[in-house]
Amino acid sequence: MFVPIASRAVRRRSGWKALLCLAAPLLAWVAINPALAQGAKSPPPETLDIGDEPGRVSSEEAVVSEGPYARQVVFFRTNEPPGTLVVHTSERFVYLVQGNNRALRYGIGVGREGFQWSGLVRVSRKSEWPDWRPPPEMLARQPYLPRFMAGGPGNPMGARALYLGSTVFRVHGTNQPETIGHAISSGCFRLANGDIIDLYDRVPLNTKVVIRHGASL
Repeated sequence: MFVPIASRAVRRRSGWKALLCLAAPLLAWVAINPALAQGAKSPPPETLDIGDEPGRVSSEEAVVSEGPYARQVVFFRTNEPPGTLVVHTSERFVYLVQGNNRALRYGIGVGREGFQWSGLVRVSRKSEWPDWRPPPEMLARQPYLPRFMAGGPGNPMGARALYLGSTVFRVHGTNQPETIGHAISSGCFRLANGDIIDLYDRVPLNTKVVIRHGASL
């Protein structure tokens, strides 16, 4: 049967409209998610792909004041005696055992993938406004870092440090309080300056420190 040219043109236009209607959601998704469309992988939300920032100043009063990483007393069942520090890297918390199934909990930043560890140590040294000597692993990733930096408000070690046994690791403050709750360090555990000052005053030398990386305590 003969179809007029005008009718065929109308059909073609209608066909294109239908295709555009079908394709519109896909095009919108690609525009909003270009990285996903290209197959790019972004880091998980708990990992920050940023480096240390020597010279950036954070006040000693900086604390995590709200949200899950705010300092608080929590229910905590453990066989460890009061005064023990329990660091749980997968949960991003350090617990100071109080007894009676209670602990004072602080939010922490932990080691990034490949720099997380577990073990049993004791606090071998305490320091206010500690100096900073980046370890070789950190310098390999960030060769622009200084080899030594004196303690102070702009030091990435923050306001206080608890040295862990004979290891190179510490529980310390930070000049990047926004990194609390993330996997960011080279194996140390960081707290906001105000929180590490509070913990530092509560923890004497030779305190037992349990570092755990399991799914549960």
